[in-house]
Amino acid sequence: MQPTRRSRKTQRLERLLCSDLRPTEDLEAYAADLKKLARDVADEELVDRKSRLLKAIANETRLKMLRLLSEREMCVCELTVALDMTQPTASHHLNILENMRLIKDRKEGRWVFYSVANRELVQHLFDFLEFSHVS
Repeated sequence: MQPTRRSRKTQRLERLLCSDLRPTEDLEAYAADLKKLARDVADEELVDRKSRLLKAIANETRLKMLRLLSEREMCVCELTVALDMTQPTASHHLNILENMRLIKDRKEGRWVFYSVANRELVQHLFDFLEFSHVS
């Protein structure tokens, strides 16, 4: 009979502890400490928010929109021309960016203008992406 996934993990952890690479002999206490560490440093709600943010900017069109909107305020019709896309497609991407609070809108009569909601955050995102660029 094959060992279960959990027992394999336990066996691996036990081998690590037996190698004297970690200063403990209590396998269960060490496993509990590891789980607590994961809960403390990787709060699920925070990780979920950051994951959604990364997904929002992990799209070429949305990155282009953010770049354009970081330069100046634009309406949907300007974005559709600049990025050669349909109005429904542009609105879809704008909605995602707006839901993540990366952009905001301003109405003027029948026109809706979009701009970056938090310039500092968007600049940090672009700086991060530039730093992460692999030549």
